[in-house]
Amino acid sequence: MSGTSLDAVDAAIVDFSSSTPELLCHHQHPLPTDLRSKVLSLCTPGENEIERMGECDIEMGQLFAAAALQLLENAKIPTGQIQAIGSHGQTIRHSPKSQQPFTLQIGDPNVIAHITGITTVADFRRRDMAAGGQGAPLAPAFHREAFSSKNDRAILNIGGMANLTLLSGDAHLPDTGFDTGPGNVLIDAWYQQHQQGQYDKDGAWAAGGKAAPILLEQLLTDDYFHLPPPKSTGRELFNSQWLQHKLSQTNRDYSPQDVCSTLVELSAKTISNDLNRYFSQCHELFVCGGGAHNRYLLSRLAAHSPQCKIATTADLGIDPDWVEAIAFAWLAKQRLEEKPGNVISITGATQPCILGGLYHA
Repeated sequence: MSGTSLDAVDAAIVDFSSSTPELLCHHQHPLPTDLRSKVLSLCTPGENEIERMGECDIEMGQLFAAAALQLLENAKIPTGQIQAIGSHGQTIRHSPKSQQPFTLQIGDPNVIAHITGITTVADFRRRDMAAGGQGAPLAPAFHREAFSSKNDRAILNIGGMANLTLLSGDAHLPDTGFDTGPGNVLIDAWYQQHQQGQYDKDGAWAAGGKAAPILLEQLLTDDYFHLPPPKSTGRELFNSQWLQHKLSQTNRDYSPQDVCSTLVELSAKTISNDLNRYFSQCHELFVCGGGAHNRYLLSRLAAHSPQCKIATTADLGIDPDWVEAIAFAWLAKQRLEEKPGNVISITGATQPCILGGLYHA
């Protein structure tokens, strides 16, 4: 799994032989700086895109294969014991609202299958789009499988983008889920621009600043925050150019630290607004993804949603750092068993679909 944050490749070995998925071993594989820059440049229109995308597609496939092989070596598990690799790929464009809706992930699964000698399942999102869905979010199908209970509960994944899943305690009611907007993507980009390091550990730098109300109000005017679900988004919308445009519209000067604090407030407030709007009956929120470690973000989330007890998915038995990777292992398992992997009440697809293409070793 390589997400919007583009911080590393998450690789996990998962055993599904019992009722609860067992994470046998995991590995974070570094993403080379030059490759990260190439991928980022593909997330917005630019010159010679097809040539650059073709090369990155192969490079990312090689990287995913290396991550899988390193993980197997660490775990001392032979390739013959692995049924399949589930590869999310690296999203470079996600345009569910285009005249011809499309989504594009790179990381050639042919390369992964060839280098590893393991059957690979990839390209999970486009079949849902072919059926009229947004192709995202897909993790809620796994959330339902792993985290359902007799009580209403919400699962919040805070990666580059943030998405919410409401798991209804009533089996007769459909689940709900969608991308709320930016999670870490703007915070990380701003921090990297003004401080040393890839991210603001514990949200400490942002916590030392003060959110700017006028800037926050300007950020919240974006149409995406007012769209009804189903909806999904990515770097195509929420990026450094979007932020600079919003900053210029306020016609004021802010300290970099105050901007970072405001970006945390934006993520917390947009998540809470949607939680309160669509999940008001829910009193349990379990967080996963990198944002689960941002103490300041979680404290702001708690301030805006006092009705919710906030914990991480560790309380439900799954490490919050590995929920997303396990979800795509599960989606690969669904594909092998020819079972649907989408939730139509969440993606908006007209029918349940078997997701992913199969690339035999």
